[in-house]
Amino acid sequence: MKTAVVPYEKKLPIQYVYEFRLVEENINLNDRDTVKSQLPDILGRALARSWVDENYRLQLEKDVHATLASGGVRIHNSYICEYEKSSGQRAKIVVYEQTGKMKLKVCGLSLTMVASR
Repeated sequence: MKTAVVPYEKKLPIQYVYEFRLVEENINLNDRDTVKSQLPDILGRALARSWVDENYRLQLEKDVHATLASGGVRIHNSYICEYEKSSGQRAKIVVYEQTGKMKLKVCGLSLTMVASR
């Protein structure tokens, strides 16, 4: 058995960067049925994140489409997502479908926190 000294190199810790994803795999929402069925859950995750992450909330307020795209959700350009918040109200996101000159409301989502004992 040898008793040789093994050289030791001190390594700095690797910085862990958490990438927030709204969905596990990238998805494209191109038609009304898909938007109605999948987008409310996704918007719920986005709004919940905005409650605890100030930078994410500011990004969501500025551009909902870009924020969703960075989380892996691409929405067709004919859909308009608006972040709305009035004084004393919780934030909500309303999704409209642009058809010609008309905007048709497809869905809207707001989160409400309920405390119980």
